[in-house]
Amino acid sequence: MNKYAIFILVALLGDYIIGLIADFLNLKNQKTTPPAEFSDLVDETSYTKNRAYLQANTVLGQLSGTVSLVVTFGFWFAGGFNFLDQWCRSQTDNLLLSGLIFIGLLMLVNTLLGLPFSLYSTFVIEERFGFNRTDWQTFVMDRVKALFLALLLGTPLLAGIIWFFQSTGELAWLYAWLVAATFTLGIQLIAPTWIMPLFNKFTPLPEGELKEALLNYGEKVNFPLDKVYVVDGSKRSGKGNAFFTGFGRQRRVALYDTLIKQHSIAELIAVLAHEIGHYKKRHILTMTTIAITHQAIIFFLMGWFIKQPGLYQAFFMDQSSIAAGLIFFSLLFTPVEMILNPLFQALSRHHEYQADSFASQTTGKPETMIKALKKLGHDNLANLTPHPLYVFLHYSHPPLLARINALRKNDS
Repeated sequence: MNKYAIFILVALLGDYIIGLIADFLNLKNQKTTPPAEFSDLVDETSYTKNRAYLQANTVLGQLSGTVSLVVTFGFWFAGGFNFLDQWCRSQTDNLLLSGLIFIGLLMLVNTLLGLPFSLYSTFVIEERFGFNRTDWQTFVMDRVKALFLALLLGTPLLAGIIWFFQSTGELAWLYAWLVAATFTLGIQLIAPTWIMPLFNKFTPLPEGELKEALLNYGEKVNFPLDKVYVVDGSKRSGKGNAFFTGFGRQRRVALYDTLIKQHSIAELIAVLAHEIGHYKKRHILTMTTIAITHQAIIFFLMGWFIKQPGLYQAFFMDQSSIAAGLIFFSLLFTPVEMILNPLFQALSRHHEYQADSFASQTTGKPETMIKALKKLGHDNLANLTPHPLYVFLHYSHPPLLARINALRKNDS
């Protein structure tokens, strides 16, 4: 093995082992009694359900990660990448087309490997704990639609990136990044109107007391609420949720029907205020800018590494290939992502604190926001005592207790 192979091997194993350690500590950090803050909603008996849900999902995640790692190493050291590349080349003399076939087949295999775990999660774990509302038709159609979108949108993007690296010399990374950045922004614009409705039904919030209360709040904070939608989340899950998406005229606030059913009007105003807080604090713009900058770094480094013969030798390739180089670089970039991802997660958690604070200040009812958070945690079987390392690595939102304590501190 050359230095590239050793580096990637250590990185993948390191990422896997750190994940196992974080999982172990997260499970060990569970208490037999719920935190006192949640005693009004969760007793010792019902709290066992929270811990069992965490245990089931953790074991499934570990099994999925193990299978993925074993298959990756097996395929790698059996010379699978070279075999697949040579087979793709034998199907066509067009290097761009053979590259698309190469990546497409790898993505298909990866999807098929993940399918049993997705099925088990949906129809066993989520069913066992009372969340699943997905029927087989919806499950299959979701996958078919996702595949269609990947072919319709992803194929031209991937083809463009491969073509730039094959044909445009030293500045290929720049052209590829500009295309990817434009694609990212374009998806942000069209997703609310064209993509999300393929999977969920978005219905304008009907007239009534709730709509009137939300409109009054929107007017108070100078945020026109002409696009508040109810999402048929109950079609797939019993969990409640809300989100803000889009830019400009395409921006919209979405409340799951399950959320509306489970919360009072005052609590829903607090949840909405939190989502508006993300917009007012420019969090979506900030994260989009960071994502595009992140892409620039990736493409710049990719432009250099995919020219290195040692990268292809590490995977036993007879010939270099831009398409294969993209896959190999993604594996080589693993340690960098191990560093960057927790930083992104930390920023996201900071944004959540800011949005909570905005909601508390503008509604003047921090305890209502706290009550809404506690209900969400209870209804969604949230982990109420996650380990700090697990939070650091994986949490885009602060733990519930941390959010509640921050709200009370700001109010004092």
